[in-house]
Parts: sequence; structure tokens; C-alpha cells
Amino acid sequence: MAAEKTTAQDHFDVVIVGAGLSGIGAGYHLQTKCPTKSYVILEGRDCIGGTWDLFRYPGVRSDSDMFTLGYSFKPWTDPKAIADGAQILSYVRETAAENGIEKHIRFHHRVKRAAWSTSEARWIVEAERITGEGAAEFVRFTCNFLFMCSGYYKYEAGYTPEFPGVADFAGRIVHPQKWTDDIDCAGKRVVVIGSGATAVTLVPELAKTAAQVTMLQRSPTYVVSRPAQDPVANKLRRNLPTRLAYHLIRWRNVMWGMFFFQLSRRRPAKVKELVLKGVQIALGPDYDVANHFTPRYNPWDQRLCLVPDGDLFKAIREQRASVVTKEIDTFTHDGIRLKDGSELAADIIVTATGLVLQVVGGLDISVDGRAVDFANTLTYKGTMYADVPNMASAFGYTNASWTLKCDLTCEYVCRLINYMDRHNFRQCMPHNDDPTITAQPSLDFTSGYVQRSVAKMPKQGSKQPWRLYQNYALDIVSLRFGRIDDGVMQYS
Repeated sequence: MAAEKTTAQDHFDVVIVGAGLSGIGAGYHLQTKCPTKSYVILEGRDCIGGTWDLFRYPGVRSDSDMFTLGYSFKPWTDPKAIADGAQILSYVRETAAENGIEKHIRFHHRVKRAAWSTSEARWIVEAERITGEGAAEFVRFTCNFLFMCSGYYKYEAGYTPEFPGVADFAGRIVHPQKWTDDIDCAGKRVVVIGSGATAVTLVPELAKTAAQVTMLQRSPTYVVSRPAQDPVANKLRRNLPTRLAYHLIRWRNVMWGMFFFQLSRRRPAKVKELVLKGVQIALGPDYDVANHFTPRYNPWDQRLCLVPDGDLFKAIREQRASVVTKEIDTFTHDGIRLKDGSELAADIIVTATGLVLQVVGGLDISVDGRAVDFANTLTYKGTMYADVPNMASAFGYTNASWTLKCDLTCEYVCRLINYMDRHNFRQCMPHNDDPTITAQPSLDFTSGYVQRSVAKMPKQGSKQPWRLYQNYALDIVSLRFGRIDDGVMQYS
């Protein structure tokens, strides 16, 4: 693709990167709490939605309830608490339309790099703009504050291990992140490789029409059933004002999630027993839960998988789907041969094998000509980075809904911008001068997609404000009410 750099340059107070769930939320908070600030949202794709437009695989849905995955400012009103992808996408786009955020978005603008100049107190942001078939140009924006809302994984491709014999397979191989409308599993034998959220979503959905669906996993994941509709929530919404009901339900779900997570950490054996008992009840006394649904790790060492109304268990009970827990030897012409010598016949193989994590959308970031190495950079309050001025990232929770943390991050960024305006500051930059603070991994999950990338991710510190809480209540104290001039954030 030919690219031509142009001299065109637009200036905004804030540049937001990404028009997904986080980016639209950032636009709302910014125009509500900082109404005098100009902003633009740069989106590499051609539409709003981010993850919820990118993922098109059958049954795609949230793995968090929508009372916490939804925005704090826009109540979720659909009866389904565990929503499908189309509903979430509609919710995000409706939010953008209702609040006039659409007119601030520039589509087909894929941000490639950003450079900070201290002398000018501004970012120079370069984006590749698609202008036609096979044609592109680089356009430049300047801004006082850069807000990254581009998610945490690479949109171009998911993670697929190098399986032996792939070229020998006569059928079709597809990663869920690259699912297209022409993939038809009706009447076919389908093997889904994986045991995470994507796999447990795909299997029951494909089992509705496929001749046979097998979930092939190297090791199990904790799977918990939850009603797709929340009867208590629906009753509250019938009897209380919409916003009051929404926030009551939201807080109930937040507190329950925090309690369950803490219980998992403090009494892992008990939580493990409760989860596995639920699976055994769902699948019957004769099912081999020990082999297929008992992980090698403790609950919440990896994210739990949620199945609405036990749809996965129902598909297994009705023998429309099955689980095989074995390791792959090689792909063959007709399917997959396992290391024990057995074979799984397949017409279609789905590699639900995870994501490729990346920092700040994979951008090249520099400060006064110095390239920022995020692998050796501390995160400040989980929102900003040490010695990187006027830049924040929206990054959600690993143990709760993504949007809970992103909403708080947006509030904090607005507080920060307003504080700078009141005191005529042009630059804010977190800086660590405490030699006793040690760097630690920012993510403590044992999940494969985390472990593959954790060395490249920013680090958290051993003390606040460099420490990541992964706790909504503590982050409210820190981000919503904590001091803006805490002695760590430097202003000039």
C-alpha cells in the first residue's frame, strides 16, 4: 500500500484513539466534564464498536453482566443481563448517537505513532488514512492530551500456535477473530480448539446446527453457569426509576463480584469445590468432571468462564457437543490426531486459542525523541505511565467488567485536565523518585495469552500509586476522590 505523508495538520485539545466501548465512553465524559475542550476520536476501522464489531463468530456475547459492563451514565434496559454481541454493539452506537459523539469520529484513521514535545507541550500524532482502494496517506494531528482507548489486543490477528500438519488438513481452519459470513457449520463436523471464553461460547451455538461439535482442550477452565436474565434486576426495574434501579443492581453485582474474587483468593479449595459441584449437578453424576472441568490452578488464577443458562452443559447433556481433554499430535487430512493415537474427524477446525496482547494499540511512542519502552515503565494508578506526559490509557479489570475501570479512568482524566486548566499547567507527568518501589508484573493471571505477553507489558509498582488494585471500591477512592496533586504527578 502506497503511503504519502502530508503536511495537513489539525489541532485538538484531546485526541482519543479508538471508537469502541472505551473510546465512546471517553468522548461522553470529556464533553460532559470538560465542555470547553475540543476532541477527536481516531478510529482505524470504518465503524463504531471496536471488539463488538470486530468479533463476528456465532454466539459472541459478553462474559460480564451488562449492569457492570454498561456505562455508568447510560442504564442497560434490556431484560438480558448477559447480552449478545449485536446488543452490545447497538448499545455503544446508540450512546454515540444520543450524545453527538459520532461527529467527532474520523474513521479509516489508523494511528501509527505519537511523539511528545516538552518545549511545545503537545503531542504530534500520525495516522494512516485510507483514501481509496489500495491508497493511503499519513495525516498529522497535534493535541495537548492523548487518550488511548484502543483496547489491549491486536486487531489484525489472534494467536494461533504452530500446529504440525496444518497444510495436510483438507477442511477449513478459522480463528474466531477472523470469522466471516461464508463459514457454514450446518451438518458439519466441527472441532473447536480451546477452553476459554470464546470456546465455551462457540460450542453450544455451533451445536445447534452442526452434525457434531467437539471442544478439544489441553487443560480445563473453571466454568460457571449464570441466568441470562436477572429476575431480581428485572423486578427492581419494574418498580423503581430506571437510573436508581440500574445503580442499585450495578453495585450489588460489583460487591458480589468483589466478594467472590476475594473468597477465591482466601479460600480457593472451598470455591473450587462449589464451582465443580455446580458443574457436576449440571452434567449429571456419571460425567467425568474431574478430567474435563477441573483445572490445574485455583479459581481466579485465570478468568472464570461464564455460560448463560448453562447452555454449554445443556449441549453436552443432549450429546450435541462433547469435550475431549488431550494434547494434539498433528493435523491430518481428515482432522486431528491426538498424542494418545486417537483421532478427531473434522470438516472445520476453529482455533479459539487466544489473543495477541499489545500495549497502547501497538503505537510507537516517544518523548522528546526518546522511544518509550513500556516493558520497563511503571503504570500510575493503572491509567498513566511514568515519565510519559499528558497521556492516559483506558484499561479495564481482569477480575471484573472492563467498563468499571474505564469509566473511572475517564473521570480521572477529566479531573486532571480541569486541574491543569485551573492552575495554568501545560504538562502533567507521573514520576517515581522512591527507590524502595520495586517493579512487578502488571497482570498476575496464569492464562496463556497473558503469560505470552507479560514481559512486554508495563509494570506495576510495589506501592501506591503505582500499584494496581484490581478493586473497584479502592479505585473509586483513588481515581474519583484521590488528590490530583499527590506529589508523584509533576506539573509544569
